[in-house]
Amino acid sequence: MRHRVRGRHLGRTASHRKAMFRNMAVSLIRSVRADVDDPQAPRVPGRIVTTVPKAKELRPFVEKLVTLARKALPIQRQADELDTTAEKNSAEWKAWRESSQWNEWNQAIAPVIAMRRRAFALLRDKEAVDILFDELAEQFEERHGGYTRIVKLAKRRLGDGGQLAFIEFVGDESRDRVKTKRTAPVVTDAETDELDTSSAADSGEEDHAAETGAAEEAASSDVEESNADAETPEVEASSQTEPAEEEEKE
Repeated sequence: MRHRVRGRHLGRTASHRKAMFRNMAVSLIRSVRADVDDPQAPRVPGRIVTTVPKAKELRPFVEKLVTLARKALPIQRQADELDTTAEKNSAEWKAWRESSQWNEWNQAIAPVIAMRRRAFALLRDKEAVDILFDELAEQFEERHGGYTRIVKLAKRRLGDGGQLAFIEFVGDESRDRVKTKRTAPVVTDAETDELDTSSAADSGEEDHAAETGAAEEAASSDVEESNADAETPEVEASSQTEPAEEEEKE
């Protein structure tokens, strides 16, 4: 039987690996509610940079927590309908506390409390649990899985040359890559007039070049004909003198 096959051990013990994924998950979730004025705030909310093997192992850990928060969201809304808006320890709140509506609210909110306790047992961070159930659950309410993505980076980690990547939550329009179509340039009336004048000038130059070429060809043909006419009389004269010379010899 093959043991220790599933998953990446990353050169760590089980307890060390569990603590590492807990810290990474808390950092990723808390980066969603990052303070802009904080000098140590992340450059992009909802994103952390790590190595590719760690990101691939962290992804199912975080997405299971988001699914848990999504399941608690409709239960929380049903329980809120039975809740009271009165101030705690006030007369109205005490009357609601002693009524049967409180028992109904208590039974309705119990599954949500159990889910929050499960998430807290994995994260051990109250702020991360609040962000998970209050913000991320509503953000991914209509999404069934695939809450994060991993994008590899071109640069490698200094020291061991490990392949770096960032893992982030999807769905934020400010971070999603949007394909934009290139628009055709707008041609104005002045540009069209310039194009017409330039094309007319080009056509005039072409006509002039054609006319000059035709004139040169005609001139060359005339010269050739005149040369041919000048050569024919000499031939005839030579043909007429040859019989006279023969008669003298006789």
